[in-house]
Amino acid sequence: MHTSKNIILGSNSPRRKELLKCLDVDFTVDTGNTFEENLEPDLTPCEVPVHMSIGKSHGFHRPLSQDEVLLTADTIVIADGKALGKPHSREEAVAMLEELSGRDHLVVTAVTLRDSSREKTVSDCTRVWFRELDRKEIDYYVDTYRPFDKAGAYGVQEWIGYVAIGTIEGSFYNVMGLPVHRVYDLLKEFQVI
Repeated sequence: MHTSKNIILGSNSPRRKELLKCLDVDFTVDTGNTFEENLEPDLTPCEVPVHMSIGKSHGFHRPLSQDEVLLTADTIVIADGKALGKPHSREEAVAMLEELSGRDHLVVTAVTLRDSSREKTVSDCTRVWFRELDRKEIDYYVDTYRPFDKAGAYGVQEWIGYVAIGTIEGSFYNVMGLPVHRVYDLLKEFQVI
């Protein structure tokens, strides 16, 4: 699909690259960024990905030229009103999956699109239900798939998605890390496509 501006994806996520590619638009990846991911203590869990996505956009390492548009995103899992980011250790990944086991949670992704004269951030929310997982299954998943780069310690497109997720209410692709339907609308709104 022809684009009027050069799209820059400010993310190293293989899933975001794969999903953006599915929109049939050309883009480059540039992850140069000065943003430090520190959270304000008064943010609600739903505000966290918005804050992070905007921060990543404003932290981009150089000004945008007239023919460029930058796309940044952030995903978070919310269980019992608590935000679960990326696990920092095996123990933390196991604890997150134990917390998600047998219940539902929300996945919120915020996307920021910015060009040289304006920006807009949108969010998408998906509810996901996990069946009960035993410790052997959790250990297998963590040790085999090493989900340390994934919010909530899981990837919906991996083994755990096939065996644990019974119901999804909302966008599957949002759970993967990029609500492509919202991205498409943003690109149209910015007259990129």
